[in-house]
Amino acid sequence: MGQTGQEGARVLVGVLGGGQLGRMLALAGLPLGLRFRFLDPSPEAPAREVGELVVGDFDDPGALDRFCAGLDVATFEFENVPLAAAERVAARVAMHPSPRALATGQDRLSEKALFREVGVGVHDFAAAASDADVREIAARLGLPLIAKTRRMGYDGKGQMVLREQKDVDACWSALGGVPLLVERLVPFEREVSIVACRGSSGEFAGYPLTQNTHVRGILRESVAPAPDPGGRMSDEAARHARRIMERIGYVGVLAIEFFVRDGELLANEMAPRVHNSGHWTIDGCACSQFENHCRAIAGLPLGPTAARAQSVMVNLIGHVPRAEEVLRVPGAHLHLYGKAARPGRKVGHVTIVGPDALAGAERVKAMSLLT
Repeated sequence: MGQTGQEGARVLVGVLGGGQLGRMLALAGLPLGLRFRFLDPSPEAPAREVGELVVGDFDDPGALDRFCAGLDVATFEFENVPLAAAERVAARVAMHPSPRALATGQDRLSEKALFREVGVGVHDFAAAASDADVREIAARLGLPLIAKTRRMGYDGKGQMVLREQKDVDACWSALGGVPLLVERLVPFEREVSIVACRGSSGEFAGYPLTQNTHVRGILRESVAPAPDPGGRMSDEAARHARRIMERIGYVGVLAIEFFVRDGELLANEMAPRVHNSGHWTIDGCACSQFENHCRAIAGLPLGPTAARAQSVMVNLIGHVPRAEEVLRVPGAHLHLYGKAARPGRKVGHVTIVGPDALAGAERVKAMSLLT
């Protein structure tokens, strides 16, 4: 598409969802001459400050039609957007990533099947549609296992570890009696992720592999580039991302989370959108994941993805420290989302860039208490 379709016209991008990811997309896209419209159920959505906000439910046909009017291209900022809403929008305007990618990202079983189809390593897994299925899988695969709802659930929600028979007995009802993915709980050394982008012409760009630490199921810290002597895992992760994106005709930014076991990558989940583990790219790269997503969906050339220096991103969860304290840390960049603080809520992040990034991150974590 690009910005040359109509001389002087500014591309209007529609974003399903008005959270912090949508906000950061607009902050990256506005300098490119893009304009933004968001659809979100909340009039207090963080993206309201950077574009037009249509307040309405995702299943409201009238709100969707108001959202679509005049758009040049549409995208989404989180993968729990109802598929029917994405399909309604895609019938009116080009949507990237496609509803097919959204459907895959919404179903953990579909994700795992795609990983296996393109040759990406995964843990042994099976689908459970009943309490009896859970019991049969436990007997066949053996404990420990982890059960996850196939749909919805993020930041550690919708999951249960099965270590003993009593956990197996309780699993189906504890997780709401909904279809599950049950997989082996395999010890791993660390968690890493890759954020990559694919343009409409097939152009591909991958960011450095990132090492992630979670606390209570929520991402707390990302270190980039991840320790990877020789770059073997980084190259492998990029190949996996490229094969997945090519297989489903993906346009935009995609993130894939991996477990590392004995130096090998095992795919956990994918996110068909810009991703928390890529927030460090705003300050640590010449072209952030948000700018590259905007470039890709607008038909513009992708930007460079090399790291400028070591970067460490720390999520601010449930608590916002004093800005002056954060900004005294050398190389620190503060990003607040305009959200009220409450326990377990991501309200911002800090990225520290430079040779002392790890030490700076420890200082930030000490002042940004988890609540």
